[in-house]
Amino acid sequence: MKRRHFEEIAPICPVCAKANRPESPLRLGTVHQESQGDVLQGSLHCDSYGCQMEYPIIDGIPYLVPDLRAFMSVSLEHTLMRSDLPDTIESLLGDCMGPGTVYDATRQYLSSYGWDHYGEFDPSESDVSAKQSGVVACLNACWPHMTVGAGPLVEVGTSVGRVAFELAERSDALVLGVDLNIAMLRVASRVLREGRVRYPRRRVGVVYDRREFEVSFKASERVDFWACDATVLPLRSASVGAM
Repeated sequence: MKRRHFEEIAPICPVCAKANRPESPLRLGTVHQESQGDVLQGSLHCDSYGCQMEYPIIDGIPYLVPDLRAFMSVSLEHTLMRSDLPDTIESLLGDCMGPGTVYDATRQYLSSYGWDHYGEFDPSESDVSAKQSGVVACLNACWPHMTVGAGPLVEVGTSVGRVAFELAERSDALVLGVDLNIAMLRVASRVLREGRVRYPRRRVGVVYDRREFEVSFKASERVDFWACDATVLPLRSASVGAM
């Protein structure tokens, strides 16, 4: 979580928001790891009397959802998923677990979204259709008709993050990409913090090839990614320029 985004957006407690209480600003509580103004591990706190909710920041992603216990019960596997395993070990795990498992489903949607968002930058990509990102084509069609006011831009349903980077390049605003899928947010976070795309490219069945390559976006310093529920966004009234 970038401090600049936290300070300018000034998120509010989603638990209080869902309960229709007065807007309660969150404060940065513990910081266990930080790099160049980017809080990688820590927590955010609500000081409202009767709430006192704490929200974790894990791998640079703040988890700002109204029902954190329920969210973690379905997201723990993605949260704890290792990213340092060799591709041969990941392939072996996929073979062991087989089709129809959470692991296989996660790899399938990472393959689909990773390919569409970033396939055009992949030097090993032979599929010509990967050079024509569908999500960027949608943005190109919509952009002339969008009205952008003052304040940050929020992309709801950012998945692996490509549109957030595009929005930053087309505007002067801070851009916040939000989603509930931790596995996809981690791909977006890697692009943001390391300048690298890494995802499993499905070949056939449960057979995948790891794709990893460098990317660079001009205005990435104005982008951040948070885990948020679109129905209870942790945003103050009229605090964003477009959503």
